[in-house]
Amino acid sequence: MKLKLKTVLMTSMVAAVAGLAASASAQAPFPDRPISLVVPFAAGGPTDVVARMIAVPMGKSLGQAVVVENAVGAGGTIAATKVARAAPNGYTLFIHHMGMATAPALYKKLSFDPLKDFEYIGQVVDVPMTLLGRKDFPANNLQELKAYIKANPNKVSLANAGLGAVSHLCGLLFMTQLGAELNTIPYKGTGPAMNDLLGGQVDLLCDQTTQTVPMIKEGRIKAFGVTTLKRLSALPNVPTLDEQGMKGFEVKVWHGMYAPKGTPKPVLDKITAALQAAMQDPMVRQRLADLSSEPAPMDKINASGLKTHLEAEIAKWGPVIKKAGIYAD
Repeated sequence: MKLKLKTVLMTSMVAAVAGLAASASAQAPFPDRPISLVVPFAAGGPTDVVARMIAVPMGKSLGQAVVVENAVGAGGTIAATKVARAAPNGYTLFIHHMGMATAPALYKKLSFDPLKDFEYIGQVVDVPMTLLGRKDFPANNLQELKAYIKANPNKVSLANAGLGAVSHLCGLLFMTQLGAELNTIPYKGTGPAMNDLLGGQVDLLCDQTTQTVPMIKEGRIKAFGVTTLKRLSALPNVPTLDEQGMKGFEVKVWHGMYAPKGTPKPVLDKITAALQAAMQDPMVRQRLADLSSEPAPMDKINASGLKTHLEAEIAKWGPVIKKAGIYAD
């Protein structure tokens, strides 16, 4: 009888200790360990650069390191699926560009839903693009370019960085508004595409300002316009495509930050506050300015700002991609 009572008491004590431990764990302030920030592209690329730029100041605000993790492949869908299936506890975050908006139209079978499988943290940064031509291209501005294309049907080539790349989508939008088909030439990245533009093997290319501003200033390539609605301070003499007649033409390689669906709101609030603080950091803002990039407005660095923008971008790019009849799978 005594042995049985002793066993019962011991069992009760173990259960009590376990309960206290579980309670303490559940009440541990977030975060109490490093946070993973998943990037869907290789180290050194534009999205990776942005992620590493904000990881350090975010970590300072949160009191724990924010560690960048590169999960490469399938146009970002591998990383997106990984995060969508991660534990919704705030320790796995995701940063992605406009590929989150184009994936639903580009992929017939998508293993995640951008609008249903994530919590939104906020917009991060916009990287403008430029419509470029080889140095010796006959046209010198957009009007001359339009006239040349009209007079030389099926003779103008437009390079891109591959199916579904931002340069490809920018080119599709350009052709849609132009009302003409160009000879599109896909490359394995903007690097080789730019090399052939510089070498005169292709005529046109859309590319990010992080890559193109120095070459435009050096006169190594022609700039027919920037893809923002306002001129860029880094290229004050290059007009926008919008002001040259392509009304509403706007392509920005925007980035957003996400968490798995079901992440608690108090945790999301802490992460959002850390992101907002990072985007106000003077060193981050100077670095972005050096890259001709724009931090998202403060009123967009939140859940509603990102969700509204993502919905608008899905509505914008879906018809363009479907009309082109292109798929990545």
